[in-house]
Amino acid sequence: MRRLKDNISSEYVNAANRLNGKKARKKIVAYVESYDDIFFWRTVLSEFEDDKIYFEVMLPSRQNLTKGKKSALMSLLGSKVGDSMIACVDADYDYLLQGTTALSKQLNENPYVFHTYVYAIENYQCYAPSLHDVSVAVALNDHVIFDFEEYLRQYSEIIFPLFVWNIWFYRQNSYGKFTISDFNKVIEIGNFSLGNPYRGINNLRHKVGRKVQQFQRDYPTAKDSWLILKDELKQLGVTPQTTYLFIQGHHLFDNVVVPILNKVCEVLIRERQQEINHKAVHVTQRYNELASYSHSVEDVIPMLRRNTGYRHSEPFIRLQSDVRHFLQSRNQQSPEEHQSH
Repeated sequence: MRRLKDNISSEYVNAANRLNGKKARKKIVAYVESYDDIFFWRTVLSEFEDDKIYFEVMLPSRQNLTKGKKSALMSLLGSKVGDSMIACVDADYDYLLQGTTALSKQLNENPYVFHTYVYAIENYQCYAPSLHDVSVAVALNDHVIFDFEEYLRQYSEIIFPLFVWNIWFYRQNSYGKFTISDFNKVIEIGNFSLGNPYRGINNLRHKVGRKVQQFQRDYPTAKDSWLILKDELKQLGVTPQTTYLFIQGHHLFDNVVVPILNKVCEVLIRERQQEINHKAVHVTQRYNELASYSHSVEDVIPMLRRNTGYRHSEPFIRLQSDVRHFLQSRNQQSPEEHQSH
């Protein structure tokens, strides 16, 4: 038997809003793909709430709660989205595919579907200018011992040409020849060491260079379309310096940023412990201070997941601008709103 909840649409929420009277705040339901996404979309939507509207971020009732359920969410909501019901999803590659697949078309053209612009929420959490602050939140030590921005800038510049190839294959509908997993294998940087942080970057430069040369040999006629795509991607916000924001989020989070943060935070914690040892006047004080500090130290992964230092990033500003535009056009379309002013 189909439950009422399965039939909820934007019109249904609209009707419920009307029942509450003209003066009551209007609810907009924002459906997301998984539990992990609720906090992020709350940070996006919070600042748009006022005495007239508020958002409720939630999962569709029948949703399987695993990641990567965007197509399920989109087909589930389909025509049900509207002024009082929106869908909020990771962009994945669909934003950059610019309508070359049905899902990408819906993501880019439906005014009630909002997407991250960057590949996924994890990319925002790994926003380079915010990573020093994350290390401080973990270790409670503000000593700068690693330049995250410079590292991710170099990483991005090296992988950019190969990233363009990866999107090129997806756009040609021949992604089987170079899948996102194939791309991730090539851009592996191996073990990270603070003693020699750029060793992996130098290896990466050679690996990526070889792969790019191989594609240039195998697809000699692709040069013009590759160059056009490169310029188009730049227009869409993918610059050589920020490629890391558009690669697969899990790969960036698990294989690049977390290993670096772990190493950096280990050193920062050790520094702070040595300082406590050094300053302690007697054994009991040393023991108490160290115990107190170890209770205050946080784990890297939960801290990174709660990182909201991406608010000033270009893609996030674009996302907020989309929400602002949606609310403005919603107000213009709603005569009720105007009558109640």
